[in-house]
Amino acid sequence: MSLGYAEKLSYIEDVGKVGMAEFFDSSRVLEEKIEQLAKMIEKSKHLVVFTGAGISTSCGIPDFRGPKGIWTLQREGKPLPEASLPFHRAMPGMTHMALVQLERAGILKFVISQNVDGLHLRSGIPREKLAELHGNSFMETCPSCGVEYMRDFEVETIGLKETSRRCSNVKCGAKLKDTVLDWEDALPPKEMDPAEKHCQIADIVLCLGTSLQITPACNLPLKCLRGGGKIVIVNLQKTPKDKKASLVIHGFVDKVIAGVMDLLNLQIPPYIRIDLFQTILSKSLSADERYVNWNIRVTSVHGLSAPLPFIKSIEVSFSDNHKYKEAIIIKEPFQLKRRTGRTETFKIFLKLNFSDGCGCLYTQITTPFDFEASRECFKHDKDVIFQKLRDMAVQGSGSGQTEVIERKVTLSPKTEITVHAIVTNVKAFDYHSSNGDVKAVKLQKESMNGSGTSRKRSRKRKPRS
Repeated sequence: MSLGYAEKLSYIEDVGKVGMAEFFDSSRVLEEKIEQLAKMIEKSKHLVVFTGAGISTSCGIPDFRGPKGIWTLQREGKPLPEASLPFHRAMPGMTHMALVQLERAGILKFVISQNVDGLHLRSGIPREKLAELHGNSFMETCPSCGVEYMRDFEVETIGLKETSRRCSNVKCGAKLKDTVLDWEDALPPKEMDPAEKHCQIADIVLCLGTSLQITPACNLPLKCLRGGGKIVIVNLQKTPKDKKASLVIHGFVDKVIAGVMDLLNLQIPPYIRIDLFQTILSKSLSADERYVNWNIRVTSVHGLSAPLPFIKSIEVSFSDNHKYKEAIIIKEPFQLKRRTGRTETFKIFLKLNFSDGCGCLYTQITTPFDFEASRECFKHDKDVIFQKLRDMAVQGSGSGQTEVIERKVTLSPKTEITVHAIVTNVKAFDYHSSNGDVKAVKLQKESMNGSGTSRKRSRKRKPRS
């Protein structure tokens, strides 16, 4: 979880058990249990996964109750842990991406998460197959029309409060609210109702990385028992629901799930993050109509006043035949104002330097300048562009590749708004069956195309409907 999120929560005296001892199954027992879980999943008709903070610790996000958890250290009066990455740059881990593949294969029917880190959505789990019980630190919602807005920055409030932005629906325009619950907030029916429904019909509820202490969420897995379903718990600490479980595995979640995927002959897909930004070039004539006053700005697609956290600075230069000096913009708003002759034409080069946590240091884009010429408007299919960028990343291009999605042009004043998409992270995964180690690796062309075969089995599992 985010340290910022923990600090925003209202203070309460009793947060439950913290600093709980961790237990590790022996290598032999762990291997047997992983094989047992793989067989259960292979036979499952309606698998539901229930996740907690333990699946995100390998992503650099501290948990709450572990030996080095936020609340554990607070109670002991020790300094809080430091996140290895900015919260907004945290990437889904091996378990997140394994769940994506299980969903694509038709095995996983629904995910219920207590986490507010937004990593399930970023990983590619469809929104309609996900219940985020406690909210999402990167999500705003419109209380009037119900539209949800996934942001690339952490929303500034929690507790279902109004934020500084409004719904972009021209027929609505209501003030947006954050989605993260505070202690006193009830679980939203929009998330709770489908979670209950899927648990009731599940034949397996697989609990990953959760101490199962926070009510009423922790009681959801129990709802499968009445219909003959089974509970499986993978966690390093003991939980209050262990006695109700058919299988309890004490081991690292990533290691367990990687072993299961290996036995099921399913590859874990890479995570490819694509971010959006827009360039706005505005031009207007001077009073005597001899000069053009122009302004170029790089902004968030979420609004002119919204932060653009993945860009650290911008270097601006111009084509060789132009006299303007280079400029470096080191803080938001990222904009530059200049004046030029009305008939002059040249190119503006923007070097975008990225913040910590991005997989590339910078990217460069070019904007042509010609006051007299009009550029065409267009809007490409965003999904098509995103898939093109993913394919390029998988084929070895890595981070830094950009594509233009949309250009809008207005005539008064003359303004060009261009929306760009860029690959900012590529993260692949490797699982070594010899020692069970799990790690992120540099993307390899031959192993990330989804067509590889298992080391243990040669047959391929057919996707389920």
